[in-house]
Amino acid sequence: MNVVYISPHFPPNFVNFTAALANRGINVLGITDCDFSALPEKLKGSLAGHYRVSSLDDYSQVYKACAYFIYKYGRISWVVSHNEHWMMHEARLREDFNIQGFNVPHTVKVKQKSEMKKIFIKNGANVVEGVIVENRKTLDNFIKKHGYPVFLKPNIGVGGAMTFKIRNEDDLANFWRDKPEREYFAEPYIDGDLTTFDGITDQDGNIVFTSSLRSMQAGYAAFDEDLSFYIQREIPEDLEAIGRKVVKDFDIKANFFHFEFLRRKSDGKAFALEMNCRAPGGYVLDAINFANDMDIFAAWADIIAYNKMNQTFNRKYFCSSVSRRFSNSYVHSYDEIYKSFSEEVTAHELMPPIFSDVMGDEIFIVRTPTEKRLFEIIKFIQKKN
Repeated sequence: MNVVYISPHFPPNFVNFTAALANRGINVLGITDCDFSALPEKLKGSLAGHYRVSSLDDYSQVYKACAYFIYKYGRISWVVSHNEHWMMHEARLREDFNIQGFNVPHTVKVKQKSEMKKIFIKNGANVVEGVIVENRKTLDNFIKKHGYPVFLKPNIGVGGAMTFKIRNEDDLANFWRDKPEREYFAEPYIDGDLTTFDGITDQDGNIVFTSSLRSMQAGYAAFDEDLSFYIQREIPEDLEAIGRKVVKDFDIKANFFHFEFLRRKSDGKAFALEMNCRAPGGYVLDAINFANDMDIFAAWADIIAYNKMNQTFNRKYFCSSVSRRFSNSYVHSYDEIYKSFSEEVTAHELMPPIFSDVMGDEIFIVRTPTEKRLFEIIKFIQKKN
């Protein structure tokens, strides 16, 4: 079996996907924008083939890479990246080379916030009204109807990058002054906690693994904030009910899903925000591993290789990714943290610079059997001078 992997070297922890596939006898054919010699040793040892392009953003080069792989290795069974940025490349390659998986129209629906909302509504989820910001008048009318605050995010985009919370006319003026050249989507701001329904499906669309994370911040976080989220030991029933409907309706197969919701603080009502047909980013997958004593990278590779889940998961721990920023001064040093919580702190990683503005510069992964203990450790790690 041949699998084309776009950007297997980034983000760094996703190298584990390639290694897991190779360990199951699958030929992984990687397309990167760097020389083979510059790749991590673990990745070099896992790739059956490699093609370097000068720019992964240039689809014509990625197309040529895939054509070369087919010429040299034969038919391609899957094309993947697990990365929002390359999902449209994946879809175009599938159409151009008759490879199974989401095509371009299907992929557009999970990249545009406006289209996601339609899918959630179809499946009975609570949503807030939203509108594509076509011009100033559109946004002015939306604010007039709903009042401040309003939340603005790219209609196509991932994470908290380039988002705006509009509290007043000054914020509105700043948005129009600083607005990036892209289409924006507006929604009324909800004071709530971000939580998710995540998982993996097999090749027949059956859900074989589920997880849920909760953010310690509200749905909108300032860029200088220390962030943290944690894997929950129980899946919220209301989110799972909606999530399972969406997975079935959208025919998600042999893939991750990552559905985001906001739970309003005033009454606990959950509103669907985004549906992502990809693996969660950052170090969420690593946190899932530590929460369950499992290998989520291998679990997905088993679906590709054997179409079955060969691991059990038990949600033994709450597990958190706790960020800090180099620009802040903290009470407790790295050594103090490890000395105080040697049993609970399972990893420490530096965040890739491209993600650090939003997600912080370094993260500690912490796991505990109880939520109370987890919160105590998070507070200790992030306590500032």
